[in-house]
Amino acid sequence: MKTHKNLYYKIYSWNNLTNAYRKAKKGKSKRRDVKEFEENIIENIQDLQFELMTKTYKPRPLKTFILRDPKTRKISKSDFRDRVVHHAICNIIEPIFDKIFIYDNCAGRKNKGTSFALKRFKKFQLKTTNNLTSNGYCLKADIKHYFKEVNHGILINIIKKKIKDKKTIYLITKILKNYHNKGKGMPLGNLTSQLFASVYLNELDYFIKYRLKEKRYIRYVDDFLILNYSRFKLTFLKNRIKKFLKNNLKLELHKNKSKIILLSKGVDFVGFRNYYHFKLPRQRSIRSMKRKIQLFQNNNISTNKISEIFQGWQAHTKSANTYNLRKHLTQNLKPNYSK
Repeated sequence: MKTHKNLYYKIYSWNNLTNAYRKAKKGKSKRRDVKEFEENIIENIQDLQFELMTKTYKPRPLKTFILRDPKTRKISKSDFRDRVVHHAICNIIEPIFDKIFIYDNCAGRKNKGTSFALKRFKKFQLKTTNNLTSNGYCLKADIKHYFKEVNHGILINIIKKKIKDKKTIYLITKILKNYHNKGKGMPLGNLTSQLFASVYLNELDYFIKYRLKEKRYIRYVDDFLILNYSRFKLTFLKNRIKKFLKNNLKLELHKNKSKIILLSKGVDFVGFRNYYHFKLPRQRSIRSMKRKIQLFQNNNISTNKISEIFQGWQAHTKSANTYNLRKHLTQNLKPNYSK
């Protein structure tokens, strides 16, 4: 396996830091912390470069808030200058790891995402059921409290398989330790968390694809599917995976969300309930959109904001069988808002 050294100077190079700054501010240029950073942009990037170069860089405390959309999640947000550093790290090391990720790792990767995941699911569904003419099953699995349970020691050892640069490892360790949870867990709001989440579960991907030799496997962050014509085979695989997660990654499957499903009954995956001939948005997604429209009708959300929210929701759901639903929801908006 090819390894990489002498990466640290690339992380703090001027070109990489300025590129990281542009990426970090994209879509967020109106926020106060971004404007404050931009007031003395040259000096602030120089300060970051000096701190990284001399290994005196210290992440600022995370700001934590609760997000209810649609389920309740605790988001820990880094200061803007720290987000610049996260982008700087990912600019350099993400291409290294992306080359070793399996094809069906679908989250947070170029030209991948929910649409890609759904296309792969459809392909595997057709193969498993002999073009929908026979029964097939799906192991639909979810890892319990995934981001809270990622073990820092195990993650660092996985990263070290590819990165042989002590200074880069030192910086990554410092960022992980900024999330105070006794050597485990990563904040949901960090860009680095998204990359490290994929790196960590790449071990699971290799186990399933190359040890268990399962071809019809898809993973989107900590949700994954295996399709097979045999319920018995999937029960066997589920038990092997449970042992692997516990022994190798200190993780466990979510008991209530990990089950074997008859494909014809519909499978919940990446925001949709996927049946043989159609798919529908999850009920909680529909309820969430209806709540936001209600807030808009009560003048608690501006016209511009509800327009932005609804356009995003439409873009996500229009590939499903939602024409009548979208038409109905649009009618609840003000007359000057058109679908």
